[in-house]
Amino acid sequence: MKIAIVGATGLVGSVMLKVLEERNFPMDELLLVASPRSVGKEIPFKNKPIKVIGIPEAIEQKPNIALFSAGGSTSIEWAPKFAEVGTTVIDNSSAWRMDLDKKLVVPEINANQLSKEDKIIANPNCSTIQMVMALAPLHKKYKMKRVVVSTYQSVSGTGVKAVEQLENEIAGKKGEMAYPYPIAKNAIPHCDVFEETGYTKEEMKLVRETQKILDDKTIAVTATAVRIPTAGGHSESVNIEFENDFDVTDVRKLLSETDGVIVQDNIDVNTYPMPMYANGKDDVFVGRIRRDMSQPNSLNMWIVSDNLRKGAATNTVQIAEYLLANNLV
Repeated sequence: MKIAIVGATGLVGSVMLKVLEERNFPMDELLLVASPRSVGKEIPFKNKPIKVIGIPEAIEQKPNIALFSAGGSTSIEWAPKFAEVGTTVIDNSSAWRMDLDKKLVVPEINANQLSKEDKIIANPNCSTIQMVMALAPLHKKYKMKRVVVSTYQSVSGTGVKAVEQLENEIAGKKGEMAYPYPIAKNAIPHCDVFEETGYTKEEMKLVRETQKILDDKTIAVTATAVRIPTAGGHSESVNIEFENDFDVTDVRKLLSETDGVIVQDNIDVNTYPMPMYANGKDDVFVGRIRRDMSQPNSLNMWIVSDNLRKGAATNTVQIAEYLLANNLV
């Protein structure tokens, strides 16, 4: 079993390495792949240094699975070339998510759609993954009509430069700007680029990806995505309108029995999800579960998860684990 990480020197790539090691992913060889400027660098894995190689060399070595986290343009150019030599690509970028021929997978929800023929598999957006993890069991039981979500997203979702910008501003140092404004002591209602509708791409990912993963285009979703000065972990305020009524106690029970979801919801002792507690963990945390008193069959929730782990690296590795466990590679 030969595994490649394409984009191994990036933020998500480095977390993928950590997750593979923590989960003791079964493999015989690991290829670390990056851009030409990083070729020859050494990165430790299980206390052994591995030299970074370029993409063409990695393709020649025909890995069984390639975990991609190197940006959309790299994925569009190189994922098909890996697929041509028989490699199954699991891609973290937005390049293939809305492609009608590609599966968009959160393992706990829809991995059973995968087959040996799927040579390029899309990993959803980080903010979508954590939201659908909580929504999927509720949709199954109560059927969702409409979702209104506001996100509070960490700078790590933008990348290394954004993390450095926040650190520099906290330290009072001047440096390169990843955002058009300071992020320390600020909130920027602008994640990704604006589309013609006035919504950002990040906001529309929440709409389109949710419908695709849950295989239901009738769910109306509207989103506002905001960048806040936290280093890791995305938070979401989610309002859901269902077709059928619910009991809040049953909702809590259903979520607490959902794999990968942890309910933190005891306002008597100020227990609710926060990024500082989600940091470094693979679960999705849900709290502030309460009925929306303004209209029927509606619910409010607060959802938090580590965007680099379940929102990216861990979900990717879980897809790879599913493929192995079901002999799909």
